[in-house]
Amino acid sequence: MTCRVLLADDHAVIRAGVRAMIQDIDDYTIVGEAEDGKETVELARELEPDIILLDISMKRVSGLEALQVLNRRSPDCKVLILSMHTGPEVVLEALQKGAHGYLLKDAAAFELRLALEAVRRGDRYLSSAIVQPVIEQAVSKVNAHSEHGLTQRQLEILRLITRGESTRSIANGLGLSVKTVEAHRAQIMKRLQIHDVPSLVLYAVREGIISPDD
Repeated sequence: MTCRVLLADDHAVIRAGVRAMIQDIDDYTIVGEAEDGKETVELARELEPDIILLDISMKRVSGLEALQVLNRRSPDCKVLILSMHTGPEVVLEALQKGAHGYLLKDAAAFELRLALEAVRRGDRYLSSAIVQPVIEQAVSKVNAHSEHGLTQRQLEILRLITRGESTRSIANGLGLSVKTVEAHRAQIMKRLQIHDVPSLVLYAVREGIISPDD
């Protein structure tokens, strides 16, 4: 089934470029284009797209303002932010307000496809270039931990996962077998009901699992 995409950006040149990239991706089609947040909300209700590619900085009504309204009026639409802003505060705010992913405008066509596919299947997506800054921003502010139900070993592995360490690297560093690390990883995801790495990163940030001492 073709995935219907609504493109929202106040720059016609940007919309044209993104439209061209999406036209080269099978099973995706642009069903509408909006120039600001107000028009985005209106078209979302009218066209009922599966995914909204939403810019943050738009005239009149911003993307973040539109995002809050979309969550109420078009809850079935998944929102993928497409922005030039790399500041971790902006990224976290967008995700906290309901965005399913955050992609930078200078992303290559293959990353746009990865982001769309992740959001389409219900996962979160963060551009690789912003994952580390988001973590570092959170680390500088984290002071307290909350209840999470994980063992100390699982917390240790979770911290390494959020840093981008591979399973083999974690196993070598902790003196464990790859299968043991994979088992811990599966248990962590099952216990937290989180099934992708970007969402684990967000959870660790939000719950204070990543600390300045890690």
